[in-house]
Amino acid sequence: MTFRNRLQYLLVKRLQISNKMALSLIQSGEMMVNGVVVNENIIIEMEDEVIYNHSIIKEGKKMIYLAFYKARGIETTLNTDIPDNLKALLPFEDIFPVGRLDKESEGLLLLTNDGRLFDKTLRKEHQTEKEYLVTVDKVIDEEFIDRMSGGIKIMGKTTLPCQVEKISDFTFKIILVQGLNRQIRRMCYQLHYEVLELIRIRIGNVTLGDLRPNEYRMLDRSYEL
Repeated sequence: MTFRNRLQYLLVKRLQISNKMALSLIQSGEMMVNGVVVNENIIIEMEDEVIYNHSIIKEGKKMIYLAFYKARGIETTLNTDIPDNLKALLPFEDIFPVGRLDKESEGLLLLTNDGRLFDKTLRKEHQTEKEYLVTVDKVIDEEFIDRMSGGIKIMGKTTLPCQVEKISDFTFKIILVQGLNRQIRRMCYQLHYEVLELIRIRIGNVTLGDLRPNEYRMLDRSYEL
């Protein structure tokens, strides 16, 4: 869940005071946000600590951003009732995955406790690139590359044009800006190819890098999808 309020609103709610009194506190010179004195009605984020007259009004929440290598066979869920869930693999309580990766696929998955990242990803649904390395069961020819890149009809709709590059006889890279359910597998199936291995190697500007299955690395807030 996101948190983003004006300081005055926060004081009204937390201290049960009037708007006029909240504004007076802000202008008193004794209000500090993250250790800095403020005297204007600024926006307060989840990670911000707010103190008035040496008393904590709001504790700062530590933001967590993870790049995680989801191994094949792991479900993209935190539900501990489902076998092979993410919860057992990560030493963090209050995080959730941004997007999904099906059980038989592997590679990059982003996790965070920052609801703003989830909201931002939804707003950029058809803008954020996702890159995959895919191995199939038959030799890849030019017709396959042309048809995959031009769009394939699956689930009653034609996929958006995308970038496809042949890497070897059986392996190709594909960059999507869509996220249809099992999209790459369904596209390949329509062309009579079976996906043997599917690895997501990039989401926006975040790459899988040298992570190995079930490993993670911390990201800072400066990265952009």
